[in-house]
Amino acid sequence: MDQTQFAARVEALKQQLYRTALLYLNDPSLALDAVDEAVYRGLTGCHKLRQPAFFDTWMTRILINECHKEQRRRKRLSFTDTLPEQTAEHFDALPLNEALYQLPPDLKTVVILRYFNGLTLAETAERLDIPQGTVVTRQRRALALLRLSLSEEEQA
Repeated sequence: MDQTQFAARVEALKQQLYRTALLYLNDPSLALDAVDEAVYRGLTGCHKLRQPAFFDTWMTRILINECHKEQRRRKRLSFTDTLPEQTAEHFDALPLNEALYQLPPDLKTVVILRYFNGLTLAETAERLDIPQGTVVTRQRRALALLRLSLSEEEQA
């Protein structure tokens, strides 16, 4: 795969990558940075991609790894206070987004790919390189935790 083919494929995928990163990191600027880093890593490693048919899966996996790396970095820094000029987007204040942010990473990944990116079970399993049954199990657990968290939110 050459650079022009890579650029065309990434251009078609960039909105989905950004949405995924935003849901993972909960910050627009960090999401853009993660997408940029994933595109850079993809560009430098595109010669390693053996089957171009799996490009979308490959780029999504690179992005998820970048998001995890950023989450680990933020955890290490663990800011004690947030600056007032760092305001969240409107949807960040929704209870669903808060509940989603609290899910374990493996469950959150399935929910983001299935419901926010609109992937099928098979596509989600392919992108995460896990069996479809595992995707179903993680989805069921995630939805149960989300229901529990949102019902507690309503009662409070």
